[in-house]
Amino acid sequence: ELLEMVSKGGGEKAILRHTQRNKKLFVRERLKLLLDDESFLELSPLAGFDMPYGDVPAAGCFTGIGKICGIWCAVMANDATVKGGTMYPIGVKKHLRAQEIAMQNRLSTVYLVDSGGAFLPLQSELFPDKWHGGRGFYNQAIMSAMRIPQVAVVCGSCVAGGAYLPTMSEENVIVDKIGLIFLAGPPLVKAATGEYVSAEDLGGAKLHSEVSGCSDHFASSEKEAYECVRNVIATLNYDPLPEEATEHDSPLYSSEELLGLAPRDYSCTLPVKLILSRLMDGSRFQEFKANYGTTLVTGFGHVEGHLVGIVANNGELSHDASLKGSHFVQLCSQRSIPILFFQNTAPHTAMPTSISQAQSKRLKAQASMMAAVACAAVPKITIVIGGCYGSESYAMCGRSFSPNFLFLWPNARVALVDPRHFPTVPQAGDNDCTADESELKHLKEKLEEESSAFYSSARLWDDGVILPQNTRKV
Repeated sequence: ELLEMVSKGGGEKAILRHTQRNKKLFVRERLKLLLDDESFLELSPLAGFDMPYGDVPAAGCFTGIGKICGIWCAVMANDATVKGGTMYPIGVKKHLRAQEIAMQNRLSTVYLVDSGGAFLPLQSELFPDKWHGGRGFYNQAIMSAMRIPQVAVVCGSCVAGGAYLPTMSEENVIVDKIGLIFLAGPPLVKAATGEYVSAEDLGGAKLHSEVSGCSDHFASSEKEAYECVRNVIATLNYDPLPEEATEHDSPLYSSEELLGLAPRDYSCTLPVKLILSRLMDGSRFQEFKANYGTTLVTGFGHVEGHLVGIVANNGELSHDASLKGSHFVQLCSQRSIPILFFQNTAPHTAMPTSISQAQSKRLKAQASMMAAVACAAVPKITIVIGGCYGSESYAMCGRSFSPNFLFLWPNARVALVDPRHFPTVPQAGDNDCTADESELKHLKEKLEEESSAFYSSARLWDDGVILPQNTRKV
């Protein structure tokens, strides 16, 4: 339901105005003309869905990965039905994350620009800092230096700082009558100089194709523009990845059964091998150190024909489990084998004083695993299948440890502590019990709300919420 809601952009009225009055294609129609097929991975589709400015989701941009002329590409497209494609802080964050993925994976990049520029009332949250809007242009320069091709289509307004996005791309296409590039539009020209000038004369397709040279290709329609981009991609001399043999066994057990296996209570953990048997090719799994540190399951297997190392929580991350994890992650790094982390970290329980020494040993072992995970020079993909709690989530390659991708199942919880284990009754002897109890109750409710998978995904702490049965495909 949430994905369907955000796919409608700014809603029916905004889409009608965009398509009927402004004669533009809706962003998903543009993608159909651009991509080889409708099979693409949309990144963080729920970003900003629960923090609307006004009455629509705030992200206002699409980011995804798909094929153009057989070449894997990252696509970043403004959705002008959401506040005219204006960039809000969450939209900037989404754009930068897509560029990071493009750089990590050396993906050709296509920008579909249709934006009113930055949302000025929030300029302090999207302009001055290192990871704000200007970083996108910095990334474009670095990507060009890395010889990662970038192509832009100006299929709407391209105003203010956004005007540099197509001009910093290697090639760009501008669409007649709807494509516009200028630093400031006609109203500001009038205010500054008293001169009236039309948008077309100030920054239209003919001006930039014939006079300024800002545009490399003139397209009389959007359809022609996307054909032009496909032709450009075809001449990049950027070799598509060789298609490996895709023949592989399906799991012996149905992936649909993962819906019934998604953990709901993280205090008692489901045996994780039940989940792995529904994800691995042929349900085959070569376990490593099977009888040691059994609260962490490690081993090798194949997913869709690709050899991977598996690190999966099967209970709390004990001292022995952490040492085992360190050893296995180092093995994968040495052998250049990508690692899949299946994270379901258990919340910490109160420890009696008598076992504080064991707790200290565990801390050192977990620190060793964190170092191994951080330094492993192989692709890392993390799937949060249950709990993502506390410091144990770092050792399991949480967001702060920069996995190449991180996805959540809808039942996932992301928090420092589990709010369900949080006390709501003050300690005996407190003077103001009623006030303390109310404060604790409020804190627990806040933690409960902020730990949901959807709260996390709305703030781009991950690359999207995925259905358990789609895990292999994603």
